[in-house]
Amino acid sequence: MNSLIVFDSVFGNTEQIASAIAGALGTDENIKLLRVNEASVDQIAETDVLIVGSPTRGFRATAATTHFLKQIPRNGLKGVKVAAFDTRISEQDIDSTMLRFMMKKFGYAASPIATRLRKKGGRLILPPEGFIVADTEGPLKDGELDRAVAWADKILTEFKKSN
Repeated sequence: MNSLIVFDSVFGNTEQIASAIAGALGTDENIKLLRVNEASVDQIAETDVLIVGSPTRGFRATAATTHFLKQIPRNGLKGVKVAAFDTRISEQDIDSTMLRFMMKKFGYAASPIATRLRKKGGRLILPPEGFIVADTEGPLKDGELDRAVAWADKILTEFKKSN
């Protein structure tokens, strides 16, 4: 399985999740882990699974992640299985009623990433996933790296079922 994991990270939390996912998918040369500014749309051609992750910034993915997704041509993900994740603050950890309301209304980064991947022709292999940070700059909450490994295991299982 040729996998490409493209991520952006502001405080290092999303990078930790992306690294855990890559490690769970395997250690061979068929797994590429790239920061979004190092990734090229051309690399998708040889990819079976594309996983894109971003921190949630202002209720959406980072500008660099959005730019990368826009560069993918229409139907550029045909035949590619895709998955999306983000890092976020849990709604339960937000003290502000107004901010909680805005989070419910505008959401997090993973779902819009998944929607863009599907619109480019990708087949969503799992629902988008959010991994929880304790505060804006982190750190990741306890158990989130283990959840990332479990999520990657589900991706592997679903990939094997579909091939």
